[in-house]
Amino acid sequence: MSDIINLSEFPPLVRDFANYKSGIQGCSPKTVNEYLLDLRTFLRFLIAKDKKISPDSEEFLEIDISGADLPFFASIRAENIYEFLMYTGNVRKNMWAAKARKLSAIKGFYKYLTLKRCLIEENPAANIESPKAKKSLPKFLTLEESLHLLDTVRSDTRSRNNVRDYTIITLFLNCGMRVSELVGINLTDLDSSLRSLRVVGKGNKERIIYLNDACRAAIEEYLSIRLGEKHKTLSQKALFLSEQNNRMGVKSVQWTVYKYLDMAGFGSRHLSVHKLRHTAATLMYQSGAVDVRVLKDILGHEQLNTTQIYTHVSNKNMEDAMQMNPLSKIKPNGD
Repeated sequence: MSDIINLSEFPPLVRDFANYKSGIQGCSPKTVNEYLLDLRTFLRFLIAKDKKISPDSEEFLEIDISGADLPFFASIRAENIYEFLMYTGNVRKNMWAAKARKLSAIKGFYKYLTLKRCLIEENPAANIESPKAKKSLPKFLTLEESLHLLDTVRSDTRSRNNVRDYTIITLFLNCGMRVSELVGINLTDLDSSLRSLRVVGKGNKERIIYLNDACRAAIEEYLSIRLGEKHKTLSQKALFLSEQNNRMGVKSVQWTVYKYLDMAGFGSRHLSVHKLRHTAATLMYQSGAVDVRVLKDILGHEQLNTTQIYTHVSNKNMEDAMQMNPLSKIKPNGD
């Protein structure tokens, strides 16, 4: 955490909160950093208002928040938080997800102060509702498009890493794992018979992902390279290695996926690595053989309502359903 954010710039109570989220609740460094960044923006906004500093100025970014103490936090009211959320939307152009994350950070911090530390009595964020999510269907590749993407990777014989990249995209399309989960896979996370692998998801929660024939075949082929002469002397335990024989990072995997999406002709559709997760979930559900509760566990979702977005059906399914109506053949002339 400290290699990304300088904790000394934060007030002691915020530092204590970060340590609580990390050490007690087991939140990942990425999650804790996001909380800290959001709380920093919130504190700067409050101080800027008091000192008449424009929130869209360069001076705003230099505001010292380290002096915020318990009386300062106890003085905050719900209307201050509402004003902050308005600012994030109007000035920072945050959409609902970013605003919801900032409110979550504030709610978590005040819950810590009121319930965990009992330092203040009233939680000003307790009754503030989270911004409503925009209801939209997830973008995904069809079965035919997914096959075309895999063929594109396999056919890229100019790449020295196409076997590795084929395995990565196969896992995304079949298992629906997150990119952070994929880059965290170690060789020891693989079952000896390649029936399953262990991943660490959000909140450092482990789960088992079972591998189908396509995943096993791809991993077996990649392991023949990964465990070959080139890597024999390495102590690196990561499954997926970069050109420099280091663990592949999120950015490297994202770049790889973008490259092959573009090569496959999908570059103009604003797809991403996460959309391959959507694709896996959609294809599994639309097969008709996967219950939404099973899909929830495969994807590592906390709540079932998160998974239910995948219960949408394709336009083709809806078109076919219309044709199944017994009245669909009745025409005005009686034919």
